[in-house]
Amino acid sequence: MLTDNLHSLKDDMVAFIAGNGLRQMPAYIPDDVPSVVFEEDNADGWKDFVEHAKAAGASFITMSEVVLEKRDLEMLMRQLQEQSYPDPESPEVADAQYLIKHVGKTGYLQLGFAHQGVMFVFETETEWYAQFQMMLETISEIGSIMLDEDDES
Repeated sequence: MLTDNLHSLKDDMVAFIAGNGLRQMPAYIPDDVPSVVFEEDNADGWKDFVEHAKAAGASFITMSEVVLEKRDLEMLMRQLQEQSYPDPESPEVADAQYLIKHVGKTGYLQLGFAHQGVMFVFETETEWYAQFQMMLETISEIGSIMLDEDDES
């Protein structure tokens, strides 16, 4: 996606889902659920996904969104600063500070429907959200490494 806010795309999705006679249910499909990820080949690939749901006989589609909240960014920055101590000007902290301009924006959308015991999933995200997720994963990995080292002592 070339946009930095998926809010209007979400509105389009809600309208298209309803226009296809399907209901929309707010729910997130986690990674540990058996699923098939729909691979879009164009910007409107999500419309094909909705049409596949309808053809499969789905009566509803799940929808989940992530809006960057100020408190989430503050938590990320606090953890990055703790891990970058004594260098508060590390590149990771600067990258997190760049994300401030995206607070309040929708960075991730997920659609899903169940068919024969499997969840079919469509996901899209902005570049800044992908960067935010990578930072969170890095912090988590570093934190688990530090905990492992503490267990060994």
